[in-house]
Amino acid sequence: MSGISGIYHPQSTSLVSRETLWGLLASALCGGLLALSVPPWGFWPLAFIGIIALDFLLDNCEAKIRFARGLFFGIGWLFPSLIWMWDFSPVGYVAAGLGYSLFYAVGFLACPGDSRLRWWVLPAALVFIGYLRWRWPFGGVPLSTLSMSQADSPLLQASSIFGSLFIVWLVGIVAVSLAALIRRQWLLAVVGPVILALALGLAPLAPTAHAVGEIDVALVQGGGRQRTRAADTDFANVFGSHLDASYQLVRQPVDLVVWPENVVDIEGQFNESSPQAAQLAELAETLNAPLIVGVIEDAEPGKFNNFSVVITPSRQIADRYDKVRRVPFGEYVPLRWLVEPFAPDYLPEREANIGSGPAVLEVELNRSQNPTKVTLGTVISWEIFFEDRVRDAISDGGQIVVNPTNGSSYWLTIVQSQQVAASRLRAVESDRYVLQVAPTGFTAVVSPSGDVLERTAISEQRVIQATVELREGQTLAMRFGVWPALGLAALSSLYVLLHLARKRFGF
Repeated sequence: MSGISGIYHPQSTSLVSRETLWGLLASALCGGLLALSVPPWGFWPLAFIGIIALDFLLDNCEAKIRFARGLFFGIGWLFPSLIWMWDFSPVGYVAAGLGYSLFYAVGFLACPGDSRLRWWVLPAALVFIGYLRWRWPFGGVPLSTLSMSQADSPLLQASSIFGSLFIVWLVGIVAVSLAALIRRQWLLAVVGPVILALALGLAPLAPTAHAVGEIDVALVQGGGRQRTRAADTDFANVFGSHLDASYQLVRQPVDLVVWPENVVDIEGQFNESSPQAAQLAELAETLNAPLIVGVIEDAEPGKFNNFSVVITPSRQIADRYDKVRRVPFGEYVPLRWLVEPFAPDYLPEREANIGSGPAVLEVELNRSQNPTKVTLGTVISWEIFFEDRVRDAISDGGQIVVNPTNGSSYWLTIVQSQQVAASRLRAVESDRYVLQVAPTGFTAVVSPSGDVLERTAISEQRVIQATVELREGQTLAMRFGVWPALGLAALSSLYVLLHLARKRFGF
């Protein structure tokens, strides 16, 4: 018992004492619970347990101990759940894991040692850290997030109110309230359940979208071996497998056929005279339905374009959306001069141009008796992890969200599983169907309530067909984005700052 007591009530302030080392190990184990709460493991109650235990570990600690425990909490969380990065660059994996763990170290350094004050600050710190980590550096890496951990929990529905960061705040509030219950701080213990009940009760009453029609869609997964990089890929085979799947497996009639990201990779420019465009036009004519196809084409020297294009049954290229949010170290290389010596074999030789158009594709369905024009909110691959890209799509009139993606180069299924979780969050936030389409998996249909209606397995050749609603209108999450959650975090932090200032200066 003395060892446990020493962790909770540290006698030594040395960073190399036995008590401190046990405390760092306990902090890393708390982070490990967070790792197990996110997909592909997805044991969502562990997120609460991890934060409750962390809250106790921050008790009665000097600032440097809180910093160290926050660092090891991040290490225990991020190193297991970002392990897929090792396959691309061991140095990059270590740098990302340590870099983002420092965010938690600094955030928990700012948390008071007094548990009554920390009740207000710890959830706010989780929100601020999440906001920063999802956006910086290099545009952020919003993988292995606290909001993803709740994709299977009742809290998912609360994202329709104020988005994913609001879920982060709710997880923090519930956890510190349960910690207060264990400490018998009855007033603070009651506040969390009240807030949670209000959030879950308000979710069905909050503004929603409404159905304006429905369409029959076919999502084409050509199949193939997972963990295959572009340099080792014969794109003629990839293209051919998706053609075969479309001709053999798509059941007619169908309103819309969607292919994954960049399964068409050509030299030169993609236009109606390209051989691949002619084959796609023939397919659209045969299926009597427009195609959404992901294309990579050459641009200026050292550059390429990554876009989705609409090909009509009348054999025309009707609309195009170029990817805006690029994958750092995958589609462009920040600080190439510094990074290249450590991962020369894994970095792209060319870099993607940044798209500039609205995040939608306009598609006219080929219904002879009732011609219908549909606005598809379009976010390509990586962009589904960023709530602002879907907000842009909905603000531009998106009635459904399509997410053509390509996860075939990733080791394991961590990224693909977390992408499905991100699609579930975006579906509830926008109150839209989300259609995720990948060449080797996972391809999925997600309902506006966040339910995965159907999903493929890895590497199989398959077509998912479904009837989905077209919807219009905006939720609160789409109207206001991250600002309400940031506001709640800022207000609670300000309350503690004013309390400390009044105590110190006597006003």
